[in-house]
Amino acid sequence: MRLDHVSYVASHDQISDVVNRIGSQIGTAFVDGGIHPKFGTRNFTAPLLNGQYIEIVCPLDHPATDATPFGQAVRKKAEEGGGWMTWVIRTEDITKIETKLNRIAIIGNRKLPNGSELEWKQLGVLATLEDFTNPFYVEWISDIHPSETPNAVTSISKIFMSGEKNKVEYWLGVDSKTLLGGIEINWTTKNEELLTPGLIGIEFNVKGSKVHVT
Repeated sequence: MRLDHVSYVASHDQISDVVNRIGSQIGTAFVDGGIHPKFGTRNFTAPLLNGQYIEIVCPLDHPATDATPFGQAVRKKAEEGGGWMTWVIRTEDITKIETKLNRIAIIGNRKLPNGSELEWKQLGVLATLEDFTNPFYVEWISDIHPSETPNAVTSISKIFMSGEKNKVEYWLGVDSKTLLGGIEINWTTKNEELLTPGLIGIEFNVKGSKVHVT
C-alpha cells in the first residue's frame, strides 16, 4: 500500500478559481477529470511525481451527492468552507481491506472529456466522513492512472495533519510512514490550535523549491 492521491474540496462556484490558484502554486496544469456519476461530484486532477496526483473536487446538485458517503464527505467539506479533505491510499488487493472492515468495496468511475473512462474500487469513506484524518482506500481497475502524464514536475514533500497519530495508525493497521515512503508527516493535535481533525496543508517540491499549499 502507498499514497495514491490527496483531495481538496471547493464549492461548485469556486472550483475554477481554486484550480487556477493551486495549479499556479505547484507549477502544474490541472485537467478536467469529469463527473463521478455514482457520487454526485466532479473533479479536476493534476499529475505528481512518484505515481501520485492531486484532485480538486466539488459537490454537484444531484441526488447521489447526499446518497453516498463520498458525496456526503465532499458536500460536508464544501459547506465548511472547503480546503484539504483527505489522503487516499492505493492498494493492489482491496479484498484484504474488505476482510479487515467486514465491508464490500464499491466501484467508482468517471468519464473523461475525451470519452475514456476510469474505474476503481474504493472502501473506507465512511470512516473518512466521521473523521477527515482517516484516509480511504482505492484499488485501480483501469490501466490508466491520473499520474501518468509527462507533465508531472512536482512531488509531495510533507503532509500537515491535525489529529491523533495513534488513532489513525490504529485505523490503518500500519505505521503511516510506511505508506508515505519518503514523505514527511507533521502531526498537530487539535487541542494545540483548536483545529478540526484532518489534512490541513501540503508542502510540495516544485522544481527544487518548497511550496506550502493550504
